[in-house]
Amino acid sequence: MNSTAAPTSQKPAGATAVLVLGDGSVFWGRGVGAVGSNVGEVCFNTSITGYQEVMTDPSYAGQIITFTFPHIGNVGTNPDDLEATTVAARGCIIRDDITEPSNYRSVQHLDAWLKSNNLIGLAGLDTRRLTRHIRDKGAPNGVICHDPKGEFDLADLLARAKAWPGLDGMDLAKDVTCRQTYTWSQTRWTEKLQGHGDLVKDGRKTDFHVVAVDYGAKRNILRCLADAGCKVTVVPATATSEEILRHKPDGVFLSNGPGDPAATGVYAVPVIKELIATGKPIFGICLGHQLLSLAFGAKTYKLAMGHRGANQPVKDLETGKVEITSQNHGFCVDRATLPKNVVETHKSLFDGIIEGMRATDKPVFSVQYHPEASPGPQDSHYLFHRFTKLMADQKKA
Repeated sequence: MNSTAAPTSQKPAGATAVLVLGDGSVFWGRGVGAVGSNVGEVCFNTSITGYQEVMTDPSYAGQIITFTFPHIGNVGTNPDDLEATTVAARGCIIRDDITEPSNYRSVQHLDAWLKSNNLIGLAGLDTRRLTRHIRDKGAPNGVICHDPKGEFDLADLLARAKAWPGLDGMDLAKDVTCRQTYTWSQTRWTEKLQGHGDLVKDGRKTDFHVVAVDYGAKRNILRCLADAGCKVTVVPATATSEEILRHKPDGVFLSNGPGDPAATGVYAVPVIKELIATGKPIFGICLGHQLLSLAFGAKTYKLAMGHRGANQPVKDLETGKVEITSQNHGFCVDRATLPKNVVETHKSLFDGIIEGMRATDKPVFSVQYHPEASPGPQDSHYLFHRFTKLMADQKKA
């Protein structure tokens, strides 16, 4: 089943899982994790580490993740590397069978972890062929199915894949956002502590109060804000500007998240416009970046295959420096629609799309990529300190 032969509807011996794409392509493999079936957009991620962080990133809601790196599961899983409590991804596809974990931090085998999170997996598939298929034809809709008996109704699976509407026009932030307001104090993992710190327990002083709007926030973003000396209050994606400003924040953070920004923008953009008008510092990441652009009057569009991996080069157009970044997005901002008071600050060196912007008349900026990484390089952690500097400057003024 790791053959380089073309996809076929003829089930090979031993196949207990299948991926059926909306175009009729069929990929066979061995089932891992939960039993059942799920439909979603099939994408690929090129990271060579951090599979647990990837699978728990809420931005993957509605998607089936193909890992291009073959050794997935080799370091097991642990409770510290979760980016969210609930897994939002709809399935995962890996090349090699899951091996026994070999890492001192591991507390659970990946197969057991997948089952406990009701996540369907498919192993033994030629992920290179599937990745080329996505690269050449765009991210397709697909159904992943795991049946230990190897019994599949391919016609029904194909019909489900074709019927699924896709991510265009889909608001998924409401599915992954928090249900009520809460405070966050955990800081980044350090080798010295062999774990995460905590602002309260460690007796650290906070200099700023940030309200983070949760469209599907990763935990490590919140940790980076706390590590930068911020008291963090997290509010649901549907919070009004009045509810946000009631907390008297020094700045507002707009988080990452899944789905079509135009769909989420129906309720988010009017709120963001009101927040911009206050003059308070605002920092957006990923979906937050896209929503901010919509609030400024720009437009967004869907990429054919998106950017997903931890090795994406981005150029800071204001300093000339190149950062290696972690990314996970399928939509981006249309450069031609940026208003005159918004300038592009970062650019992808892969395909040239906008990776960052800032307002010239307000303390507002955003990036398309993930400066918190997790997984990935830490080249862009300076952006959190850029945010705190904006708040500090405003306090002085």
